[in-house]
Amino acid sequence: MAVPISAEKIFSLGGLPVTNSLVNGWVAVFVFIVLALVLRAKPLEVPRGVQNAAEALIEYMLGFIDQVTHDRDRSRKFLPIVGTLFLFILLSNWLGLVPGVGSIGIWQMVRGEPELVPLFRPATSDLNMTLAMGIAGVLVSHVLGVATIGFFRYSGKFIQVRGIWKALRRFGRVKLGQAVMDLFVAVVELMVGFIELISEVAKMISLSLRLFGNVFAGEVLLYVFFRLVAYILPIPFIFLELVVGIVQAMIFSTLVLVYLTVATDQPHGDDDGETAHKKTPGHEKKTAEAKT
Repeated sequence: MAVPISAEKIFSLGGLPVTNSLVNGWVAVFVFIVLALVLRAKPLEVPRGVQNAAEALIEYMLGFIDQVTHDRDRSRKFLPIVGTLFLFILLSNWLGLVPGVGSIGIWQMVRGEPELVPLFRPATSDLNMTLAMGIAGVLVSHVLGVATIGFFRYSGKFIQVRGIWKALRRFGRVKLGQAVMDLFVAVVELMVGFIELISEVAKMISLSLRLFGNVFAGEVLLYVFFRLVAYILPIPFIFLELVVGIVQAMIFSTLVLVYLTVATDQPHGDDDGETAHKKTPGHEKKTAEAKT
């Protein structure tokens, strides 16, 4: 039995197929729910044990996010999103290395032949799961961007109609050649904005394919080695997959963090050259001296 590229169906729930990767994802969510209930049951003023480890992890993640945002308020806002993605991906990757995952399953008829379908499969080895997380990460960045700087200012990062309006207003105020050049630049910026919209879709695809490709490749690698030699030889590759699980979780969550930070940054260059000139330090003083 080879490792199929798509997750296998285990059973149906209300007419919806439930795959082994989805079951693995449910297990990861269940672990987090239990851990959250334990931490919330009896919080200690002087933390120790699991609470101490959880608080240390949160402080570490906050410090890491601060290095990107340089703003503790935004770091606190992004922590639930970035931290949840990191921990979920990490646990999902590591659950795929637990003994029994991939080897314990049920026999089903596949293409007319009986085949052992594993009950568990790493959630991130399913493209549906990684694509859903990629879409959610990018969409959340846009929602927070709109909520932070406003709809019109945020949409101006992509559809820069305001630049064309400013360029048209300059006709008759400046030389014709300069006005035409300003209009040309505004049209180019508008086209670049449409390209940016396409790049947002590319972000979703690249996020999902990167995570899926690395985790699925690790599954295939371990499968091949266990088929060749079942003992000793695969052990170094198991430890390698532990490291890969951390790296992939870090890369995915960090990229989402960067998208969130860029989306909530205040746009630059809202004012045209004339307004900026009026706001130049000392301009009003020079104007008063000239009138005198």
